[in-house]
Amino acid sequence: MLKFTLKRFGYMLMTLFIAASITFFLIHTMPGDPLGTVGRELPEQIKANYYAKYGLDKPLITQYGYFIKNAVQGDLGESLNYPGRSVTGTIVKSAPISARIGGQALLVGVSIGIILGIIAAFNRGKWPDYLVMFIAIIGIAVPSFVVASLLQWLLTVKFRVFPTTGWGEVRHTILPTIALSFGSIATYARYMRTNCLDVIGQDYILTAKAKGVSKLSLVFNHVIRNAILPAITLIGPQVAGIFTGSFVIESIYGIPGLGQYFVEAITSRDYNMIMGQSIFISALFIVALFLVDIIYGLVDPRIRAARER
Repeated sequence: MLKFTLKRFGYMLMTLFIAASITFFLIHTMPGDPLGTVGRELPEQIKANYYAKYGLDKPLITQYGYFIKNAVQGDLGESLNYPGRSVTGTIVKSAPISARIGGQALLVGVSIGIILGIIAAFNRGKWPDYLVMFIAIIGIAVPSFVVASLLQWLLTVKFRVFPTTGWGEVRHTILPTIALSFGSIATYARYMRTNCLDVIGQDYILTAKAKGVSKLSLVFNHVIRNAILPAITLIGPQVAGIFTGSFVIESIYGIPGLGQYFVEAITSRDYNMIMGQSIFISALFIVALFLVDIIYGLVDPRIRAARER
């Protein structure tokens, strides 16, 4: 297991380096002035001083070397539009807010989705199965921002159960969490239903039934353990979605998370802020996939043994 983990960790570091490098060069191929509209209004000497301060007057390969060196030390640079605002500081301050909303949504979506999928599989062709599939279709077809707007109109404007916008209390997180989790519930319900139906038809399930294994033991020790493996794969990409998926939701509910800085950085061409947040999200995605690989090996030793060979 140690050899397997170290190997995957090495792949993770290599992938993160490649992602950071690609992000750097893609950002620097964007047309326009790195200083945005402000750069066009500045005198040439002040503009040159800005370029020198941020190292934008140096060759691209030199800028890349400085960027990688500072990134390894945890320094993602300084905002071009807001001098003195550290990119790393902005992420540290705002990411926990986005993580709270997205983490709650992921936990609710995975838990409810898996339960609904299991219920649908063991009631195939009956009304619980049709109800779960109806919820899944609605969850996939309707975007999260539409659900967020409907919840906001129904429970904040019409009935005034929750506050319309704001941040700081638990009640401010309930509607954003429901809106974000709706898609996850639908996705996991479909996956678990399909996987459970596939596992139920396997020969070892029939053997377990013939041996007199109780239904509860059969469900938890045989069906769920094998059916949940493909669902674990979805968790990796959705960890990054904790942040990226909540950008629009944060705007709707006035949540001061990472989304507002990311959108503002793109519209104002704040290169350092775009690069820093993009690398942060990429790192989350890559680390999540690394953890999924480790969890795979723990849940199913056959996968670990095959990869080690």
